[in-house]
Amino acid sequence: MKMLSTSCIILSILLPVLFSGIGWLLIRKEALSWLPWIHRQDCWFDIETGEPVCRWLCSYGHYSSPGMEHCQKWLTCEEILQKFDFLKPIGHGAVKGVFLVMYQDQKYAFNYLDSGYVEDFTHGKDLVRDLQPSQYVVQLIGICENIYVTTYHKLGTAKNFENILKEANFEKYNNIATRFRLCIRYAEIIAFLHSSPSGVRVMCDTNDLNKTLDQFLLTDDLNIVVNDLDALPQVDKENGKLVKCGHRELFGEFVAPEQLWPFEERNFTDSEMPGYDEKTDIWKMPDMCDFFLGTSKEAEAVKFHLFSIHKKCKREEPQLRPSAADVLSEYNRVWKELEIDEKQLPTIHA
Repeated sequence: MKMLSTSCIILSILLPVLFSGIGWLLIRKEALSWLPWIHRQDCWFDIETGEPVCRWLCSYGHYSSPGMEHCQKWLTCEEILQKFDFLKPIGHGAVKGVFLVMYQDQKYAFNYLDSGYVEDFTHGKDLVRDLQPSQYVVQLIGICENIYVTTYHKLGTAKNFENILKEANFEKYNNIATRFRLCIRYAEIIAFLHSSPSGVRVMCDTNDLNKTLDQFLLTDDLNIVVNDLDALPQVDKENGKLVKCGHRELFGEFVAPEQLWPFEERNFTDSEMPGYDEKTDIWKMPDMCDFFLGTSKEAEAVKFHLFSIHKKCKREEPQLRPSAADVLSEYNRVWKELEIDEKQLPTIHA
């Protein structure tokens, strides 16, 4: 009884601190990792099956899939290397390859190093791990040296968005609500990356529209999560740390002006190329949103209301561009102002 009484006293002192703003700042992910799940589910509407789907929301170090009774710890090397059934290759890039695998009646994406770019692969793998759990980042299932396993998203990358909406079964989702929601989610992701637990991150593998779209996966309810984190260097302005996206000269109007070689009188030299910050992502936001919105009359009306914020995103001077949070705020304001019908969205209430 004395021990129980003492425990109660300690809890009465600690709980108010833990649940205060200061308390939450003191709690690290490692301290929360003993909690297998958060006793809350994430549910969505699968546009292919027409049915609602749910999974447990898990704490750091754990994962869940639809149909699982509870969260499980991230898979170990032994489980990854010995217990998977390999189905088929589903992706290949400069840094890694991706296989579709089966484990305990669930399909997953098996990401493996398939090049000499060990540093890039490790960077991406570690960042996927460090940003867990997040609604904006693909869910990590397991990790092992030059391999990591993530949730499989059957609709593929965001580059497939237009083609999916053209399919007969999905035409009903080809509306301004579905499209504008992707602009908002994209802005949410960029805002998250610019203020992430791992610092200010810049999306570097984004030299053109298609390449940028390939960094994101379409979810079953036609939303997006960021998936490819192999090239997200960190900006640290307080310590004078800027970034450069690769070691080669960049061209075109899609990249921000500060990413272009500034010295016309001489050839490109990587060592002389000035660095830049996260405002390169802001420059690209109007182009991404325009793609998601499409070219319908409703889309043109939304673009008209977004003209002012998008014009600010395209300012030549990076410091004059808005933040991702500012862009997100304006997107949400326009959504409310136009009274977009949320019933058009693929939700569990559809």
